[in-house]
Amino acid sequence: MNLNTLDWIIVGVFFVLLISIGIWASRNAGRGYNEFFLSGRNMPWWLLGVSMVATTFSCDTPNLVTDIVRQKGVGGNWLWWAFLFTGMLTVFVYAKLWNRSKVLTDLEFYEIRYSGKMAAFLRGFRAIYLGAFFNIMVIASVSIALIKISGVMLGWSAGQTLIIAAVIVVFYSALGGLKSILYSDFFQFSLAMAGAIGAAIILVNKETGDLATLFSHPAVAPQLNLIPDINNTEMFVSLLIIPLAVQWWSVWYPGAEPGGGGYIAQRMLSAKDEKNAIGATLLFNFFHYAMRPWPWIIVGLLSLIVFPDLASLQQAFPNIDPQYVQHDLAYPAMLKRLPNGFLGLVVASLIAAFMSTTASHLNWGSSYIVNDFYVRFLKPEATQQQQVIAGRITTAVLMFFAVLLALMLQNALQAFHILLQIGAGTGLIYILRWFWWRINAYTELTGMLVSFIVALGFLAAERFWGYNPGETFKILAGVGITTISWLIVTYLTPPADKEILRAFYKRIRPGGPGWKKIVVDAENEGISLEKSKGLKWDVPTGILAMIWGVLFVYSTLFAIGELLYAKYLTSIFLIIIGLVSLWLLTKTWKKLRLE
Repeated sequence: MNLNTLDWIIVGVFFVLLISIGIWASRNAGRGYNEFFLSGRNMPWWLLGVSMVATTFSCDTPNLVTDIVRQKGVGGNWLWWAFLFTGMLTVFVYAKLWNRSKVLTDLEFYEIRYSGKMAAFLRGFRAIYLGAFFNIMVIASVSIALIKISGVMLGWSAGQTLIIAAVIVVFYSALGGLKSILYSDFFQFSLAMAGAIGAAIILVNKETGDLATLFSHPAVAPQLNLIPDINNTEMFVSLLIIPLAVQWWSVWYPGAEPGGGGYIAQRMLSAKDEKNAIGATLLFNFFHYAMRPWPWIIVGLLSLIVFPDLASLQQAFPNIDPQYVQHDLAYPAMLKRLPNGFLGLVVASLIAAFMSTTASHLNWGSSYIVNDFYVRFLKPEATQQQQVIAGRITTAVLMFFAVLLALMLQNALQAFHILLQIGAGTGLIYILRWFWWRINAYTELTGMLVSFIVALGFLAAERFWGYNPGETFKILAGVGITTISWLIVTYLTPPADKEILRAFYKRIRPGGPGWKKIVVDAENEGISLEKSKGLKWDVPTGILAMIWGVLFVYSTLFAIGELLYAKYLTSIFLIIIGLVSLWLLTKTWKKLRLE
């Protein structure tokens, strides 16, 4: 065990502050569903944006980035950098639509967009599918990282770590609902970023003395390219072309849902108004992609010098279960080399990251199960207090099963690829359902089932027959098979009831050619669905704003990288592009139709 008395004092102070924030913010949480799961729908953009990024900043994220950097180089991060397109599309096209819907959860969307028993079934099915299965999967992957961190830092076993973590996080997340999580997230994110940046600075000074020496090391230099090597066709296609051309719009992934969804939608639904919903998601994307990655990347590169392979990691930590000795173990292994005092701060920051993500997923998942399954199908007459109690019980149950699954997985990248594969081919549905009237409940159910079956087939083929065609083939196959399947089913099944479609259009006011038939048919019956004549469809403006936003964030991300690489002219050039993109973004943003 590396922690001394000072470290434990710092960790203890962190917990006192965290619990104090939770108790202060929980004063109104028990009043009812809106308070417990949506914070009274009155949250400002800056708090929601920081909470979004804190939720994605879990203790498994630096482990994942380290895993990618060690195996695929810095350019391998395009596997998740490409999701910036998804995020910016949500910012400028879908954020205002979600806030306009005024639903309690994003699953309630199904019964304002689709009709009949199938809409109700889809809502309940997805409540269990996402609220339970996906959340358990995400929490389990986060827990793997905590197992490795505690094994390296504290010498704890996997079981000991998970039992202690489960008790703490269930108490914390069940205490005050979403409001408690939002305010705690602000504190936790600040601490986590300070820990990550400080750790990178201290470790560089300790291991190589400066960045120039680090980047010139023969084990590190080949890994520095921001763009994957075009001469390595397989890697170039799988790490850059597929994520940018296919993955970002076709794959559903928690936190990067095409069209928004999950805990991102929960935050947008909690915003004061459409402007705050847009501001929150924009802030999230800027912090998530432009500001956070470099401290983790630097530590990951350093680990190639200290722990060049898995054998060196196993030798350094012989008491850790070999199941967990994967490349992502290198991040906590590097943190163990920090000096006492700061080590306690870093441990507290990683605990903060774990608790932030886990608490958000528990609250989000339980909101689905309570609102979209328990209240909708089992006990419609449930009081507000009963709903809160059900949410707290569900929180504990979800954590229990996440702990069991965590004991079966090995590393963060493994879980990342599994989640990508399960969501492959469904993303386009979530983009089009707002703007094409023909999408129906059968479309969504087909997409979910086929993508899951394809993912299960690939997992079974690898597990039982040793067949693994590679991630590129699996993603393309999943997207292709799933998309063809749901398109066929869409045209073979009836659309939603026309009254439901008309009510949805009047409520959301999406506009555009995809709704022309519904609008014209209503007008022929003497019914106007438009709030005012000549209302401009602003999706093209939103897409233009998305492009400027993507350029701004990527320019910032790579300007920081080139500055660290001491390529100052390139960095200045990228900064200029970023500033011009930001100026164009502000001009375009003002043209968006907000209410």
